[in-house]
Amino acid sequence: MSSREPFSGDGVRGVLHRPGIPGTDGLVLAHGAGGNCDAPVLVAAADAFCGAGLAVLRIDLPFRQRRPRGPPSPHTAEEDRAGLRRAVAAMRKIAPGRIFLGGHSYGGRQATLLAAEDPAVAAGLLLLSYPLHPPDKPDSLRTRHFPQLQTPGVFVHGTTDPFGTTDEMQGAVALIPAPTKLIPVEGTGHDLKRGRLDWRPVIDALRATEKSR
Repeated sequence: MSSREPFSGDGVRGVLHRPGIPGTDGLVLAHGAGGNCDAPVLVAAADAFCGAGLAVLRIDLPFRQRRPRGPPSPHTAEEDRAGLRRAVAAMRKIAPGRIFLGGHSYGGRQATLLAAEDPAVAAGLLLLSYPLHPPDKPDSLRTRHFPQLQTPGVFVHGTTDPFGTTDEMQGAVALIPAPTKLIPVEGTGHDLKRGRLDWRPVIDALRATEKSR
């Protein structure tokens, strides 16, 4: 039977999901700008991946460790990426196989930025509701680093997400030279709460990722 336990150490704080039948791979998940490691979408993802045999660590990013509420500051985004790096290092001590990295919205965006800087940080990326642009500002794209991404990724995106339409996401994902997959979720928005989200295709897609050569 899988289990959950608080995790703290080396600047990392969160909840660790241990699979009932230990596997070799691990996943680190970070929350969005307005949430924390207990965000429902992170809990659902962690439960699903843990049920498939992965150890999962959902973390509070450094900005959330500093204060319980409020959005992150652009000036401290680098610290949040350092927090992701520390969480990956912590997961490497738990899971001896591949380590995947990602998160919801802001957390996923910071994961892509870190992977663009350091392709070796993770074997693959899981991006839940990537915030392609602010609502009603389709020209303010957050894709400048996409052509530098050498890490394969899986994007899970609601078809009514105001941070990017499905067509916009398809165009953005095409900028990434590494293998990527976009999984639309019909009828759901940025929180991925509504609609039918079947985690099995997401798990299979992430596990199938391979580094581009």
